[in-house]
Amino acid sequence: QAARPMLKVKKLSDAACIPYRASDGSAGYDLSSAEDKEIPARGKALIKTDLAVAIPPGHYGRIAPRSSLAWKHSIDVGAGVIDSDYRGNVGVILFNFSDEPFKVAKKDRIAQLILEQISTPPVEEV
Repeated sequence: QAARPMLKVKKLSDAACIPYRASDGSAGYDLSSAEDKEIPARGKALIKTDLAVAIPPGHYGRIAPRSSLAWKHSIDVGAGVIDSDYRGNVGVILFNFSDEPFKVAKKDRIAQLILEQISTPPVEEV
């Protein structure tokens, strides 16, 4: 029996929160902000998680929006791919599509990390 893939996580500061799944049926691991930041109306901001992750081989991490932020506050996520060999601070780009500034506080859940299997066949020029 093959070993179950492991998501390894390192806290880069005391402000970081270890990602977790809210229930056994949750597709993603909740990611939390490591900083207080305001996203201007109709603007965007890069929110640091102060986490480094080791995505299992054969997978990549997809940063996806939290439906509650999208529905209640018009907040969406952009550019959300984490390669399996990336070891830097995981940042989340948040877009504010509302006409009001949106405040993110430390420890707020801002996105979810979903692990997906990936196929990377060789490229053949034809």
